Formats: sequence, structure tokens, C-alpha cells
Amino acid sequence: GTIGLVDFDAVDLTNLQRQILHSTASVGRSKLESAAERIAALNPGVRVEPHDLRLSSADALQLVSAYDVVLDGSDNFPTRYLVNDACVLAGRPYVYGSIFRFEGQASVFATPDGPCYRCLYPEPPPPGMVPTCAEGGVLGVLPGIIGSIQALETIKLVLGVGETLAGRLLVFDALRLRFRELRLRKDPACPVCGNNPTIRELIDYDAFCGVPSPGGAGTGEITADQLRAELANPASVTLLDVREPHEWAAGRIDGAIHIPLGQLAARAGELDRSKPVVAYCHLGGRSLRALETLREAGFSSARSLAGGIRAWEGA
Repeated sequence: GTIGLVDFDAVDLTNLQRQILHSTASVGRSKLESAAERIAALNPGVRVEPHDLRLSSADALQLVSAYDVVLDGSDNFPTRYLVNDACVLAGRPYVYGSIFRFEGQASVFATPDGPCYRCLYPEPPPPGMVPTCAEGGVLGVLPGIIGSIQALETIKLVLGVGETLAGRLLVFDALRLRFRELRLRKDPACPVCGNNPTIRELIDYDAFCGVPSPGGAGTGEITADQLRAELANPASVTLLDVREPHEWAAGRIDGAIHIPLGQLAARAGELDRSKPVVAYCHLGGRSLRALETLREAGFSSARSLAGGIRAWEGA
């Protein structure tokens, strides 16, 4: 009867078409608080344990070990590899689900005799190759379909009944309403679950996936407070919003120029080269990627707003 929730974000209006635990009344609130309140309203017999944090190598193993099954609803590769490795090391089944635009995937990894996520994807894609949901979008009902499959697999694992998706990858095409199944095998050479594992403790998953660590040295980040101080003289800095049009329409920082990340390489010439550029997005991930494009275009002093517009609103 216990469910642990890990999240550090706040409810945003753009979440609501696909995250049915929340409502318009929850916008701006902690997702943990909103989710716990909704679960209690559905079934007061459920005990919810909130973990208000960004999952990391420092705490993942301890958290995973405290529960019987782990469901992954993350949207980034460092977290997926982190959860997979923690589940393998802790001996906990990993119920995987991912979504993008009109397609979804589901499986069960890290069972005693089954493959893990690394057996399917030994290496992450190059940074920036796979768009985020904010950039590419997702059909609002799709997370519910994949999430229900994850819930079903979890119930089967807890009860010890039926045949789970261990050793199988279920792929769903929403546009054609078709499911197809791929057989998966455990890789004997897998570095975490293979015959001679080389990964025996959690590693730096941002570095493994080629993603700059938030606030890390050399990332070119600026804090919300530092940006406010610089904007006291608006003529001294160009503020660049690299989010998608629907995000821009929902709210922005005053004085910003809007160029979505996917258009930045072609439109960088629209920016004033005489002033330093500070890019921002929702949480800071896309703006860090924008720095690479800006620096290739000659904006060597470009910076990224750490924590994105969320940090700005909370500062």
C-alpha cells in the first residue's frame, strides 16, 4: 500500500493534457503535493512517500532499494541509465515506459534472468539528436496508454501472476493503433548485468550521456539573481528564449527575443553581436544545448540561465 514519488518540478499549464493527476487548480504547486493529494482523494488507504529531489547517483541506490518495483516516467537519457543501473545493482525490477509524439514503448528490465535497459541501448544517442517532448510534442492521451501498461506490469510483478514484458519490448503506434513486439535477449557482455560486469557502482550519468551537469564548472550558466542584476541595464544583454511557441505564448521573461532551439542555427544572425546573449528555456537543459549553437555562430560569451524560467519565477 506504499507508493514513493520522486519529483522536483512544479505543475505547469502545459502538463495538464497528459498528466491527469493534476488540474488547473494545481498550476504552480509542487507536483509531489498535487499528486499526493489526488492519490489520497482516490484511495486514502494508500501511503504516499514524497521525495522532493532530482534523482542522482548519490541517492538512487538507497531509494530504489526501499521499494519492490520501480516505474520510470522520466524524459531524459541520464535518468533512464541511472534508474536501470540502480535497479540492477539493488535487484529490483525496472518497469520502463517512454513516449514521443505518436509512439510509445514499454518493457520490464532488470529481472533476475532478463535483459536490462543497457542490453537494448548500450550507448546513449549523441546529445541533441533526440528532441525533448517540449520540442517534438506528444499526443496527450499517449502517456496514459503507456502508463497504464506500466501499471499493469507492476501489478503482475507484485502479485507474481501472468507473463510480464521481461525479454520483450512493446512498441505502440498511436496513429495506426498498432502494437508490435520485439524479443530482447540479455547481453552476456553488458557492463552492468552481463557475465563480467564492469559497472559495480553508480557513475556520472550526465557525463556518460554527454550532458553538461546543471551548474557544473565550464557550463557557462548564470543564476536568476545574477541575471536580474544584469537586466537592471537591459541594453547590456540580449535575452533569448529558446522554448517552443506554445511555451512562449504561455509566459515569458519581459524583453526576451524568441527563437526556438530547432531554428537557432539558421536564425542566429538575427541576434545583436555587440551584446552578450543569455539563453533560457523551461528548466535549463535546452538552453545549455543552445550554447553550443551560439558559440559555433561566434557568440563566444553566450550563457544559459540555470534552472530556466522556473528558477526565474521562483527567485
